[in-house]
Amino acid sequence: MRPRCSHAAGWTHPAPGEARCRTCGVTRFTEYGAVRPPGLPHALTPKPRDARKADRAAALQIARLPRRRVWWGLAPVA
Repeated sequence: MRPRCSHAAGWTHPAPGEARCRTCGVTRFTEYGAVRPPGLPHALTPKPRDARKADRAAALQIARLPRRRVWWGLAPVA
């Protein structure tokens, strides 16, 4: 069990984006980059025109599906 600490002694900054209590040694991260390991790829988002193009292609694919008079879940079992 950890003793209660009010962190009144202040914080040291051993690395960018990281702060450590001088009394109890608890570490707190002050920036998101401190918890992200180096070497991970950056997130890529598609351009808006590409996203619209993909949405239209998906809608066209659904529109081309054959129409069924009976829903799968409501069909009588043979």
